[in-house]
Amino acid sequence: MAVKLSCFILFFMLIESNVFAYQYQVGNLQAWNIPTSADPKVYTNWPKKLTFRIGDSLLFLYPPSQDSVIQVTKESYNTCNLKNPILYMNDGNSLFNITSPGVFYFTSGASGHCEKSQKLQISVYASDGSLPEPPAYGPSGALADSAPSYPTVFGGIPTGPSPSSSSSLNIKTSVLIAVVIGVLVCGLAGGKI
Repeated sequence: MAVKLSCFILFFMLIESNVFAYQYQVGNLQAWNIPTSADPKVYTNWPKKLTFRIGDSLLFLYPPSQDSVIQVTKESYNTCNLKNPILYMNDGNSLFNITSPGVFYFTSGASGHCEKSQKLQISVYASDGSLPEPPAYGPSGALADSAPSYPTVFGGIPTGPSPSSSSSLNIKTSVLIAVVIGVLVCGLAGGKI
């Protein structure tokens, strides 16, 4: 009986190991706001402690009448240019789902807040450990004419795997093989006890 229970637990651990996704409250603060003098680099230091993965999400909490969140290009992030954001969120409970690897840049949409360090950069590495370059959005930061006209509130629009990208398939295949072997071993061990 103990062997079957152990196998059952192992089976679910193998399945669950590929499913976890986390929702991070940005900065682990009460709200998305201008950093205080006690922790002026909160949005610079906070993401360095974390490993963001595809499937995770960022939760920005703030009073909607006082602030907002915009996703911007690297250039707009560095210069605090609030014009032509990639994404604009202003409901006070904004969720950004990470759907692709890359570097993502966010800042407050309120005038003057970015200059006071209310901005965030996160890096999401691909399964092979690489960090893809962000897409080009044109010289002004505007989306290309071919881009969809709706906001991508839940992250970028996912694309299918490329023929040369099989690492995700390899991970899923190896998990499936491990599960099948675990079931077979548990079945055989359970029959002998």
